[in-house]
Order: sequence, then structure tokens, then C-alpha cells
Amino acid sequence: MTALALDQHRLRQFLSLTKPRVVSLIVFTAVIGMFLAVPGLPPLKPMLFGTLGIALVAAAAAVINCLVEQKIDAKMARTRARPLPRGELTTQQALMFASVIGAAGLALLYAQVNALTMWLTLATFVGYAVVYTVLLKPATPQNIVIGGASGAMPPILGWAAISDDVAPQALILFLIIFVWTPPHFWALALYRAKEYANAGLPMLPVTHGPAYTRLQIVLYTIALFAVSLLPFAIRMSGWIYLVTAVILGGVFIGYAVALKRRYSDRLSRQTFRYSIAYLAGLFSALLFDHYWQ
Repeated sequence: MTALALDQHRLRQFLSLTKPRVVSLIVFTAVIGMFLAVPGLPPLKPMLFGTLGIALVAAAAAVINCLVEQKIDAKMARTRARPLPRGELTTQQALMFASVIGAAGLALLYAQVNALTMWLTLATFVGYAVVYTVLLKPATPQNIVIGGASGAMPPILGWAAISDDVAPQALILFLIIFVWTPPHFWALALYRAKEYANAGLPMLPVTHGPAYTRLQIVLYTIALFAVSLLPFAIRMSGWIYLVTAVILGGVFIGYAVALKRRYSDRLSRQTFRYSIAYLAGLFSALLFDHYWQ
């Protein structure tokens, strides 16, 4: 293997630690928050540097998550191929990488965006990398409910990057993702329950059983349907968003009810995948409706 090929391989290893798919969804919802914060187009400078800074800090949080959970990851089929469990990267390398990109992201936000966004992003980093990963995940089956607050922060970060404040509309975006997170993650946990049990993690299907978890998915999905109507209720959005939210939410409830009545791992995977498409579609509808009005 040539030196160039080795460098590219090492770069891919570091990139995989950042969980690019997860970070891309975080950045997407943050950018939507930026566009919704102003009537017209957001100013270019805070949008560009805000997006980059939030992405870097989110990536750093993902690396810390991989670092803390490397022994757990080694026991689970979906994560054992990550560079740390395989010994392809060292703990020191991962920690240095996280420190550099995290510090760079915070510095960009402070210098080029505003202090509020920097502090909110730092709080989100601590919430995910420390409170959720270190304290909650190994301790309580409600880890994803409580820890979901960190995952719901990106729209607030994006909003703050443009407006330098946190408006009620941004809090509604936060609430949508907060209520979306449990049914999204529990759909994954259902078909990975044995792996979580082997890893010693108290996920809801492990501690309370699959039937209880499926019931909770139904209840949270119904709550999500109601919460998703709030943008229309406060006139933050119009009929285009309302129709989209009703259709997307109805399909999500359909998946949840089907999952409860006739469970299969295949259906659980489909529900998990749809939940991602649901959130992307809902926020895309918010953006489209925002400029259509």
C-alpha cells in the first residue's frame, strides 16, 4: 500500500469516527433553523461559519462517543468494525482528533458567528458526550428520552447563529426533534435488543421488554403527530406544511401501530428508516412553506 493510499485510509478511519450520517442530519436541521430565523435569506457569513462550526463540534461529540463506548462497540455487530474496537486508531489519536476539531468549531462560532451560539453548542456537546454517553446511557432505560435534549438542539443552534437569540419558534423545532427521538431510536433498539443486552446497556427493550417498547413507540408517535402541528397552530407555517405534517405523521403512526400488532425485525428496520425520512421531510416542508408564503 502506497503512502498516499495509507493516508487516505487513515483519513477515512478518522472520518468514520465522526458518524457522518448522524452529523449530516444534525447539520441539516441546524441549517433549516437558520433559514427559518429570518423572513428572507440568512446572511452568508454566519450561515457558512455557523454550519461549519456546528458540524465540527457535532463531529467531535461523535468521536468522544466512539471513544467512551469502544469496548461496548466491540460487542455489537453494527459497531465492531469501527476503527477503535479494531485497534486501527488509538485512544490518544481519537482524543486529539476530537479536541482539535471541537476547539476549531467553537473558535469559529465565537469569532465569526456569535457568543450565544458558541455557548449553546458547547452545552450541546457536553450534554451528548458527557451527560448522555457517560452518565445516562449505561444507567437508565430513559437515556434516549433525557439525552434526546442534546440531539434536539441543532435547530436552536442554527436559529441563534442567524438571529443571536432563541425565539419560541426555535423551541418548537427543538420539541419536534425531542419527541421524535424516542420512537426513532427504540425502533432500532428493538431489532438490536440482544446486542444491547450482551453489551450490558439498559435499553428499553432489554429492561422492559419488546411489548412495552412497542407501546411506547405508538404513544410517542401520537405525541409527535400533535407536536408537529404546532408550527401551523402558531402561524409559523401554512397549509403546505400542515398537509405534509399530517401525511407524514399518519404514515409514521401507521408504522408504529403495525409494529405493535405484528412485530418483525424487518418491520422494525423499516420503521427506523422511515423515521429518518419523516424528519427530513417534515423540516423540508417547513423550509418550503417558509418561502412559499
